[in-house]
Amino acid sequence: MTHPLAFAAPARRALLQGVLAMAVVVLASNVLVQFQINDWLTWGAITYPFAFLVSELANRSHGPHHARRIAWAGFAVAVAASLALAPLRIALASGMAFLCSQLLDIQVFHRLRRGRWWRAPLVATLLAAVLDTALFWSIAFAGEDLPWVTLAIGDLGVKLGMGVALLLPFRMWIGRRAAC
Repeated sequence: MTHPLAFAAPARRALLQGVLAMAVVVLASNVLVQFQINDWLTWGAITYPFAFLVSELANRSHGPHHARRIAWAGFAVAVAASLALAPLRIALASGMAFLCSQLLDIQVFHRLRRGRWWRAPLVATLLAAVLDTALFWSIAFAGEDLPWVTLAIGDLGVKLGMGVALLLPFRMWIGRRAAC
Protein backbone atom coordinates (compact mmCIF):
# COMPACT_ATOMS: atom_id res chain seq x y z
CA MET A 1 0.00 0.00 0.00
CA THR A 2 1.30 3.45 -0.93
CA HIS A 3 1.69 5.90 1.92
CA PRO A 4 -0.65 8.93 1.50
CA LEU A 5 2.24 11.38 1.86
CA ALA A 6 4.12 9.76 -1.03
CA PHE A 7 2.31 12.15 -3.38
CA ALA A 8 3.01 15.20 -1.22
CA ALA A 9 6.63 15.68 -2.34
CA PRO A 10 5.83 16.05 -6.08
CA ALA A 11 2.93 18.38 -5.27
CA ARG A 12 5.15 20.49 -2.98
CA ARG A 13 7.86 20.56 -5.65
CA ALA A 14 5.35 21.68 -8.30
CA LEU A 15 4.04 24.37 -5.94
CA LEU A 16 7.55 25.59 -5.13
CA GLN A 17 8.50 25.66 -8.81
CA GLY A 18 5.35 27.63 -9.63
CA VAL A 19 5.94 30.11 -6.81
CA LEU A 20 9.56 30.64 -7.82
CA ALA A 21 8.66 31.06 -11.49
CA MET A 22 5.93 33.53 -10.61
CA ALA A 23 8.18 35.51 -8.27
CA VAL A 24 10.93 35.76 -10.90
CA VAL A 25 8.50 36.92 -13.59
CA VAL A 26 6.84 39.55 -11.43
CA LEU A 27 10.06 40.84 -9.92
CA ALA A 28 11.71 41.11 -13.33
CA SER A 29 8.65 42.86 -14.72
CA ASN A 30 8.52 45.32 -11.81
CA VAL A 31 12.11 46.32 -12.43
CA LEU A 32 11.89 46.28 -16.23
CA VAL A 33 8.73 48.43 -16.37
CA GLN A 34 10.93 51.34 -15.30
CA PHE A 35 12.93 51.18 -18.55
CA GLN A 36 11.37 52.37 -21.78
CA ILE A 37 12.14 50.72 -25.11
CA ASN A 38 10.58 53.62 -26.98
CA ASP A 39 7.80 56.21 -26.49
CA TRP A 40 5.07 53.60 -26.08
CA LEU A 41 6.67 50.51 -24.55
CA THR A 42 8.69 49.32 -21.55
CA TRP A 43 10.66 46.10 -21.15
CA GLY A 44 8.21 44.90 -18.48
CA ALA A 45 5.50 44.40 -21.10
CA ILE A 46 7.54 41.62 -22.65
CA THR A 47 8.21 39.68 -19.45
CA TYR A 48 4.91 40.06 -17.59
CA PRO A 49 2.68 37.82 -19.78
CA PHE A 50 4.73 34.85 -18.58
CA ALA A 51 2.93 35.27 -15.23
CA PHE A 52 -0.31 34.25 -16.93
CA LEU A 53 1.43 31.28 -18.54
CA VAL A 54 2.71 30.12 -15.12
CA SER A 55 -0.75 30.24 -13.52
CA GLU A 56 -2.45 28.64 -16.53
CA LEU A 57 0.01 25.74 -16.63
CA ALA A 58 -0.48 25.22 -12.88
CA ASN A 59 -4.25 25.44 -13.33
CA ARG A 60 -4.19 22.93 -16.17
CA SER A 61 -1.99 20.47 -14.26
CA HIS A 62 -3.18 20.79 -10.69
CA GLY A 63 -6.42 22.78 -10.78
CA PRO A 64 -7.48 26.27 -9.70
CA HIS A 65 -6.74 25.73 -6.00
CA HIS A 66 -3.08 25.02 -6.79
CA ALA A 67 -2.92 27.97 -9.20
CA ARG A 68 -4.40 30.30 -6.57
CA ARG A 69 -1.81 29.13 -4.04
CA ILE A 70 0.91 29.97 -6.55
CA ALA A 71 -0.67 33.36 -7.21
CA TRP A 72 -0.91 34.23 -3.50
CA ALA A 73 2.58 32.99 -2.68
CA GLY A 74 4.04 34.55 -5.81
CA PHE A 75 2.29 37.78 -4.90
CA ALA A 76 3.80 37.82 -1.40
CA VAL A 77 7.33 36.98 -2.57
CA ALA A 78 7.22 39.38 -5.51
CA VAL A 79 5.82 42.31 -3.54
CA ALA A 80 8.34 41.82 -0.74
CA ALA A 81 11.21 41.72 -3.21
CA SER A 82 9.75 44.57 -5.28
CA LEU A 83 9.57 46.79 -2.22
CA ALA A 84 13.35 46.44 -1.99
CA LEU A 85 14.07 46.93 -5.70
CA ALA A 86 11.35 49.17 -7.11
CA PRO A 87 9.71 52.39 -5.94
CA LEU A 88 6.87 51.90 -3.42
CA ARG A 89 4.18 53.10 -5.82
CA ILE A 90 5.27 50.60 -8.50
CA ALA A 91 5.48 47.76 -5.97
CA LEU A 92 1.99 48.48 -4.62
CA ALA A 93 0.47 48.99 -8.07
CA SER A 94 2.09 45.80 -9.25
CA GLY A 95 0.78 43.86 -6.27
CA MET A 96 -2.80 45.09 -6.69
CA ALA A 97 -2.83 44.58 -10.46
CA PHE A 98 -1.08 41.22 -10.20
CA LEU A 99 -3.42 39.75 -7.62
CA CYS A 100 -6.63 40.95 -9.27
CA SER A 101 -5.56 39.89 -12.76
CA GLN A 102 -4.20 36.51 -11.62
CA LEU A 103 -7.37 35.64 -9.75
CA LEU A 104 -9.43 36.64 -12.80
CA ASP A 105 -7.14 34.60 -15.08
CA ILE A 106 -7.46 31.52 -12.86
CA GLN A 107 -11.25 31.79 -12.64
CA VAL A 108 -11.80 32.34 -16.37
CA PHE A 109 -9.34 29.60 -17.29
CA HIS A 110 -11.05 27.13 -14.97
CA ARG A 111 -14.51 27.91 -16.38
CA LEU A 112 -13.31 27.46 -19.99
CA ARG A 113 -10.85 24.58 -19.49
CA ARG A 114 -13.17 21.91 -20.92
CA GLY A 115 -13.43 23.60 -24.31
CA ARG A 116 -10.89 23.72 -27.10
CA TRP A 117 -7.31 23.67 -25.81
CA TRP A 118 -6.60 27.28 -26.84
CA ARG A 119 -9.80 28.95 -25.63
CA ALA A 120 -9.12 28.92 -21.87
CA PRO A 121 -5.57 30.31 -22.01
CA LEU A 122 -6.38 32.84 -24.72
CA VAL A 123 -9.55 34.31 -23.21
CA ALA A 124 -8.20 34.21 -19.65
CA THR A 125 -4.96 35.92 -20.65
CA LEU A 126 -6.67 38.59 -22.74
CA LEU A 127 -9.17 39.54 -20.02
CA ALA A 128 -6.56 39.44 -17.27
CA ALA A 129 -4.11 41.51 -19.35
CA VAL A 130 -6.71 44.25 -19.80
CA LEU A 131 -7.45 44.33 -16.06
CA ASP A 132 -3.77 44.21 -15.13
CA THR A 133 -2.84 47.01 -17.50
CA ALA A 134 -5.68 49.29 -16.38
CA LEU A 135 -4.95 48.80 -12.69
CA PHE A 136 -1.15 48.90 -12.84
CA TRP A 137 -0.68 51.96 -15.03
CA SER A 138 -3.40 54.03 -13.41
CA ILE A 139 -2.12 53.30 -9.88
CA ALA A 140 1.62 53.42 -10.61
CA PHE A 141 1.85 56.43 -12.88
CA ALA A 142 -1.34 58.55 -12.84
CA GLY A 143 -0.37 62.14 -12.12
CA GLU A 144 3.27 61.50 -13.02
CA ASP A 145 5.08 63.48 -15.68
CA LEU A 146 5.21 60.48 -17.98
CA PRO A 147 3.17 59.53 -21.06
CA TRP A 148 1.65 56.68 -19.06
CA VAL A 149 -1.54 56.33 -21.12
CA THR A 150 0.54 55.85 -24.27
CA LEU A 151 2.79 53.42 -22.39
CA ALA A 152 -0.27 51.56 -21.07
CA ILE A 153 -1.67 51.16 -24.60
CA GLY A 154 1.68 49.90 -25.87
CA ASP A 155 1.97 47.63 -22.84
CA LEU A 156 -1.48 46.16 -23.45
CA GLY A 157 -0.75 45.60 -27.13
CA VAL A 158 2.41 43.66 -26.30
CA LYS A 159 0.66 41.68 -23.55
CA LEU A 160 -2.09 40.70 -25.98
CA GLY A 161 0.45 39.75 -28.63
CA MET A 162 2.49 37.78 -26.12
CA GLY A 163 -0.68 36.08 -24.91
CA VAL A 164 -1.24 34.78 -28.42
CA ALA A 165 2.45 33.87 -28.87
CA LEU A 166 2.51 31.97 -25.56
CA LEU A 167 -0.23 29.66 -26.82
CA LEU A 168 2.50 27.68 -28.59
CA PRO A 169 4.51 26.83 -25.44
CA PHE A 170 1.23 26.16 -23.63
CA ARG A 171 0.17 23.69 -26.33
CA MET A 172 3.58 22.06 -26.41
CA TRP A 173 3.53 21.66 -22.64
CA ILE A 174 0.05 20.10 -22.49
CA GLY A 175 0.93 17.85 -25.42
CA ARG A 176 4.04 16.68 -23.61
CA ARG A 177 2.07 16.10 -20.40
CA ALA A 178 -0.54 14.06 -22.31
CA ALA A 179 2.21 11.85 -23.76
CA CYS A 180 3.58 11.06 -20.27
